[in-house]
Amino acid sequence: MEETVGIDLYLQLLKRVLTNTVFADEPDIDQENPQAFVHEFVDHYIKGPAISMLPLARFDNLRDCIEDVIERRVPGDLIETGAWRGGATIFMRAVLRAHHIRNRTIWVADSFEGLPDPDPEKFPIEARMHRSAVMCKRYNHFAVEFDELRHNFEAFDLLDDRVRFLKGWFKDTLPNAPIKKLALLRLDGDYYQSTMDALTSLYDKLSPGGYAIIDDYGEDSWACCRQAVDEFRLTRGIKEPMIRVDSRCYYWRRSE
Repeated sequence: MEETVGIDLYLQLLKRVLTNTVFADEPDIDQENPQAFVHEFVDHYIKGPAISMLPLARFDNLRDCIEDVIERRVPGDLIETGAWRGGATIFMRAVLRAHHIRNRTIWVADSFEGLPDPDPEKFPIEARMHRSAVMCKRYNHFAVEFDELRHNFEAFDLLDDRVRFLKGWFKDTLPNAPIKKLALLRLDGDYYQSTMDALTSLYDKLSPGGYAIIDDYGEDSWACCRQAVDEFRLTRGIKEPMIRVDSRCYYWRRSE
């Protein structure tokens, strides 16, 4: 009982530190004024000390999924494709360590050069966003240097041999990644091609009973992630229902 309380306190505090919400509220992703949200988002996450841009609800979902695959002994590692400053993968490693899990690896896949340049003919919405002042000047295409991400893991004493990095564009790193099985697949690549590359290369490695979390599934005003997921699920005949985490993030559990 005491250990359970200790784990809960540690992980609750960690998610607050990672999201810079110990003493501040997180931006409301559903507020009616999109310009106001962008301003709050930049100030809180981009300019602030946050190590993750995920809303707290997505951390709760991530923890629930990890603890479920641990309890049900679903085999495989955990991966996030699109890590930014590493907050979600740091949290993944923390959950495993808190539960004394030593036989699973956290895979951190990122270009460390920001988002890839979308095809303007196939994905004009993404191309416009990619070239916009907001994406170029405020978000910097969400680029974070590799050394910064490693430093963030070290700051929480969570960089060890159970953390592996896949550095480069997903089309180059994921097809031949030395991953045998996955229990959790978390996609945060924003764009159509990044999402499709990850699904095509990794979904077959997801164990029955494992989870596929799509961070940007509901973000269809500037990205085509939903299109990629829907096409992949249709082509592969995936019937498992999409479950809502919040207005942007959805997931499903692969059938056993």
